[in-house]
Amino acid sequence: MTLEQRIQDSETRIFKAVFPNNTNHYDTLFGGTAMQLMDEVAFIAATRFTRKKVVTVSSDKIDFKMPIPGGTIIELIGRVTYIGTTSLKVKVDIFIEEMYSTTREKAITGTFTFVAIDENKRPVSIA
Repeated sequence: MTLEQRIQDSETRIFKAVFPNNTNHYDTLFGGTAMQLMDEVAFIAATRFTRKKVVTVSSDKIDFKMPIPGGTIIELIGRVTYIGTTSLKVKVDIFIEEMYSTTREKAITGTFTFVAIDENKRPVSIA
């Protein structure tokens, strides 16, 4: 399998509904909740790519371009963008979809770095 095919096959998409229990007093998704969901999607994409145990070691710049209102659907898309010897980066985008229209906009973008580890929690090659 080619590297591009592995990247394509590991792309991860998750849909969620934004319910009131995940919104703040402005009726928008909590930023921390968005970051947690992004890390989860990035973890799944990294694991699918490496098929090894991975841990998050950093989150790069996360841009909150627009608030995510309650009562919308969000799609999180994680895709591997960089592959090192023991680490890889996964970019995650969150898109907002109106429930009752076809309106769709990118709301948040961020990158997460993972390291593959062995049973002793030491870095291992992802090749």
